[in-house]
Amino acid sequence: MSNNETLKSSQSDDFQLPNWLTAEQLSGMQRGIEKEGLRMRPDGFLADTPHPKALGSKLTHPYITTDYSESLLELITDPKATPKETLSMLRQLHVLVYQALEGGELMWPLSMPCMLASDDKDIPLADYGSSNMGKLKTLYRSGLGVRYGRRMQTIAGLHYNLSFGNDLFRAWQSNDATEASAALDLTTFKNEKYLALIRNFKRMTGLVLYLLGASPSVCPCFLTGRKHDLIPLNDKTYYQPQGTSLRMGKLGYTNSVQEHLDIRYNNLPEYIEGLRGAIGTPHETFSAMGVDDEKGNPVQINDHILQIENEYYSPIRPKQVSESGESPTEALERRGIAYVEFRAIDLDPYSDVGIRLSSACFLEVLALYCLLSPSPDLFPEEEERLAAAVELIVNHGRDPNLKIPLKSGEQDFAPWMQQHLNQMLPLAALLDAHHGGNDYRTALALMQGKVSNPNLTLSAQVENDSKRLGSTWQLGYTLACQHRDLLLQQTLSPNARANYEVLAEKSVIQQAELEAADNEDFKQFLQQYR
Repeated sequence: MSNNETLKSSQSDDFQLPNWLTAEQLSGMQRGIEKEGLRMRPDGFLADTPHPKALGSKLTHPYITTDYSESLLELITDPKATPKETLSMLRQLHVLVYQALEGGELMWPLSMPCMLASDDKDIPLADYGSSNMGKLKTLYRSGLGVRYGRRMQTIAGLHYNLSFGNDLFRAWQSNDATEASAALDLTTFKNEKYLALIRNFKRMTGLVLYLLGASPSVCPCFLTGRKHDLIPLNDKTYYQPQGTSLRMGKLGYTNSVQEHLDIRYNNLPEYIEGLRGAIGTPHETFSAMGVDDEKGNPVQINDHILQIENEYYSPIRPKQVSESGESPTEALERRGIAYVEFRAIDLDPYSDVGIRLSSACFLEVLALYCLLSPSPDLFPEEEERLAAAVELIVNHGRDPNLKIPLKSGEQDFAPWMQQHLNQMLPLAALLDAHHGGNDYRTALALMQGKVSNPNLTLSAQVENDSKRLGSTWQLGYTLACQHRDLLLQQTLSPNARANYEVLAEKSVIQQAELEAADNEDFKQFLQQYR
């Protein structure tokens, strides 16, 4: 069978633009970004200072918080009507951070961390204060460190959150000829379609890693005590030649405990049941570690496969906004899927905010493609094949001769990517028709260029610039200084500045109120939680 014949047989049918879909129905799309980034000392080591006071309380601030470590900032935008508005807010948050940083600190621009001390304990856990909820958040992070090592938790990424408007789903449902579809209420119909998008995104993760992956190399300090097959670029950098996103491979956010978790995305009750099963099931390795230390102080929330829902590492998640006291699965169960969270995205080190407009536009075209393409159920056998493909692409994605395993057999990776990008063209045109301009078609053309020429990818740029400058650390430091200078030249409007100042003050008051309202001992609180 020729290459082209293999290619055709691996696709169900060529993608067809639904005849009911109009540019107007894309007006309900909303997008938001959550972007992580380490604070770094001027000497290149991880910052060990507390979260900057001027930024308010990381427990209660709606836009500026921390992820795993006290040093790992997380910036969160509101949902916005256009990608440009989202990036504009993200840039405002970066300006605020840089105006608040002291002692010459910088924001490290790469996903894989800057220089870390040889002792894991030197990586400070995020401290959320003395309220029981705050202590529980810190304890969860302590548990992650006990389970997987603190080093892994310093990896940073970017989440792109996306939802589609009800107009699109109503038009789809009214044009769907099947009786089964007509019988569903709108929430259930949306759940089914969002889960179909998620299954297809899992099938397409390799495309994202190739096009947006920017972590082919690491500082040697990250590898301390880890088995790996990276090779030295020199004594200051290890790398995977032709690698794309080490962050998404065995060295990054994966772990053997979760590899065989059978959490499925074929219907919402099944997904919720799988996630809750993992939260309710003890794991012998974690049990052996103990939930408390020898002095009786808690070190992990519990000894289960997952301490809480958020511990489940997946390249994409269904999400619903949780109300006070509500777990993520309770929110999904009660109100259905509100949006999806795309998580397989490395920081773009060449952008001052970690992502550029072309990448955001590409992710939206891809999301629409995954939503509207046929999406058969996803079972463990296919999941295993997809995981094997991801590991190949993580380590060898830029190899022009790479073949990936598909249901129909092995297939050349580059033609597979090109075919999917070609099929996305009508969707890019439709998004441009809605927004005006040609940002989406330009983004797709850029991505097609990267498939044709692997040297144009972010990962190739990082590898080449690391060689040119002498190390990946030197590249990160150089870019961090450039980004700082650029961001500090920018000013917020007096109105925006005043609003953010009020938010910071309000967040401090809210944290104090939470702490004052707690009248239960943390150990009792934790016992009930467990």
